[in-house]
Amino acid sequence: MALSTTPDSGPPSRLSPPDTTSGGPRMTPRLYGTLLVLCGALFLDGLDVSMVGVALPSIQADLGLSNSALQWIVSGYVLGYGGLLLLGGRAADLLGRRRVFLWAIGVFAVASLLGGLVDDPNLLIGTRFIKGVAAAFTAPAGLSIITTTFHEGPARNRALSFYTACGASGFSMGLILGGLLTEAGWRWTFLLPAPIALLILITGIKLIPRHRTERPSGAGYDLGGAATSTAALLLLVYAVVQAPNVGWASGRTLGSFALVAALIAAFVAIERRVAHPLVRLGILRNRTLVRANLGALAVTGSYIGFQFIGTLYVQVVLGWSPLEMALAFLPAGLIVAFGGPRTGALVNRFGTAPVVAGGFVAFLAAYLLFLRIGGEARYFSVILPTMLLLGAGFALAFPTLNIQATSGVADEEQGLASGLVQTAFQIGGAIALAGVTAILASDAPLPGQVPDSFYPAIGLVSGIAVFGLVIAAIGLLGRRSRHRDTVTTDEAASDYRQVELQRIGRRAA
Repeated sequence: MALSTTPDSGPPSRLSPPDTTSGGPRMTPRLYGTLLVLCGALFLDGLDVSMVGVALPSIQADLGLSNSALQWIVSGYVLGYGGLLLLGGRAADLLGRRRVFLWAIGVFAVASLLGGLVDDPNLLIGTRFIKGVAAAFTAPAGLSIITTTFHEGPARNRALSFYTACGASGFSMGLILGGLLTEAGWRWTFLLPAPIALLILITGIKLIPRHRTERPSGAGYDLGGAATSTAALLLLVYAVVQAPNVGWASGRTLGSFALVAALIAAFVAIERRVAHPLVRLGILRNRTLVRANLGALAVTGSYIGFQFIGTLYVQVVLGWSPLEMALAFLPAGLIVAFGGPRTGALVNRFGTAPVVAGGFVAFLAAYLLFLRIGGEARYFSVILPTMLLLGAGFALAFPTLNIQATSGVADEEQGLASGLVQTAFQIGGAIALAGVTAILASDAPLPGQVPDSFYPAIGLVSGIAVFGLVIAAIGLLGRRSRHRDTVTTDEAASDYRQVELQRIGRRAA
């Protein structure tokens, strides 16, 4: 019997046993409650990001911030989030997922409260950075709690579909709440997440179970790897965010990228020699995981870049209010909220590769359709269809990439796998946004006039979507024929896990 090391390569063969959750937990009220707590944390992340985004013009007017300073209210969060996700994922594996999740959500609550009370712009940016750091620990910890609680297969796919849909729902609701709260005062967009985070913390203490075997036997702490990887990610995000302002070819930017390369080289050297690495490089032999991370780069890279273009178009060119913009973008969020939880059923039937490919087809169609924008609003012929396609793309690709990234990974490394894919999501958004900002910098939009720079910027996000589609197509081409004698999805995943556990055991010995 042929063995496959790509457990997502396709739907189970007809030789597969019936769909069960054998080896997984029975769905009790407490388990449902645990899932809701974890979903609440991701919902809160999306809610916070979108509310603050809507409030940015009011913050700028009230505090007298320059455009570059205003950018750091967003970039400060991305810097903390993207820079420490990898460390957050491994910390969850080593220190305990429950402990890391609860401490981080508590820090998020305190930082939210402080952000709504301070007047100094530097302190405000500082609280955003701290919230990003907290999210960098809650996101991989929450995802790895799900992947180690639910048996791999239909049960986990359903849980992850619901989980990721909650994040998109939070983002959509944040657009509406951000528009409403900004009318009362932008500080409310910072204060509202505090009680929500506190509620998640209290319920999490009561409901999230303790796992005695979370910490791998004999695991150590790779301080050198933690220092070099965190420094490399922080510097990369910082360099990319600053590049449009100081110049991509400036000595500062090039020097930063050179230092990032040196830090990455040092990190790889450390991981190859240390007894208990922060990132066991052998995990990258899982081609499914690698494709999932590249797909994650493309999903958020294209969408975040497009959202920046769409916001300028709707609010500046068309002159719509933040609330009107939120309502215009709402259909995409509704599709993700109601369609995302059903994605798991598609994955169970077709495998992850076709579903991801379908998502990127929808993304690409949406971006190409948006090239038809003009100085006058064409909501029903351009904007609404674009939002519907974006919603379909996100509902298909986002939860499926999370499923794909954690398939066939041993429980001892679920935090690492979760951290890797979440890092890819954040880095992709930061890089693409910097590229779009650089293109648009030369041609400011005016009411009723679409700048010429909008079209190459849309072309850039379309190109990123094409890249994602190509990666998904590679996964499709690599699938084994359904007519060949192959093991089932669960058997292949078990085989892969056994091989990886043997490698971990040999290294620990």
